[in-house]
Amino acid sequence: MKKTTILFSILIIVGAFVVTSAAFTVDQTQSAIVIQLGRPVGNQALGPGLHFKLPVIQNVVFFDARILDFDARPEEITTTDKKYMNVDSYTKWRIIDPLTFYTKVRTIQGARARLDDIVRSQLRVALGRYTLIEVVSHKRQEIMTAVTKRSKELLLPYGIDVIDVRIKRTDLPAENARSIFGRMKAERERQAKQYRSEGREASARIKATADKERTIILADANKQAEIVRGKGEAQATKIYADALSQSPEFYEFTRSLEAYRKGFNKNSRFIMTPESPFLKYMQ
Repeated sequence: MKKTTILFSILIIVGAFVVTSAAFTVDQTQSAIVIQLGRPVGNQALGPGLHFKLPVIQNVVFFDARILDFDARPEEITTTDKKYMNVDSYTKWRIIDPLTFYTKVRTIQGARARLDDIVRSQLRVALGRYTLIEVVSHKRQEIMTAVTKRSKELLLPYGIDVIDVRIKRTDLPAENARSIFGRMKAERERQAKQYRSEGREASARIKATADKERTIILADANKQAEIVRGKGEAQATKIYADALSQSPEFYEFTRSLEAYRKGFNKNSRFIMTPESPFLKYMQ
């Protein structure tokens, strides 16, 4: 009886060990394949859930099923106008076929090496078709779309799906920055001189137009003044003539008084004889 109990206990322990060694779970964020003697078992990957394998003989390799990041090292690339720039890029990717992935690249490190080779070469090819100005301005989206499409096609046989390739940063190499900044400065100075020259020309044109308009306005004003003055003098002459015709003696008297008022003041000195006609009304 005692031997039977011991044997039964041993069987339970062995069974528990076998079940524990054979059972494994795959997380929601993972996929897995079973490896036997270095080769995958079955023709498809295992999804999330509880699975079993042969203890000792078989092993399980897990893969991350989420979208992964690959941050490439900055690289110097030449554009079509022979300009150099340092390009810092990153790639969004994921494993879509774990069996192919394991067969071709084995590990995440191997996948990153393959990504680095293919994405980097596609960036060089794509950026080499455009000028520096186009790369840093309106052609960037077009370039990234083309690089993403081509990289996806080349990496699909490795069980890798490239979701997006993006340029984080573009910088000029240190040895080229000074010369480019010098050319930019010279170009800005040339434009500034051109703007100042055009400004001086416009200023001279405006001044000439203003002087012309001023001369015309003054001439018109003088003309109108002469006309008004002539009309006033004619009217005054008529008034004097009418007054003279009505009472010549009174007109002569008022005109003499007006002459006295204008001619005599505290600083005036006259040498006249009493018979002078000017003093007629002072006698």
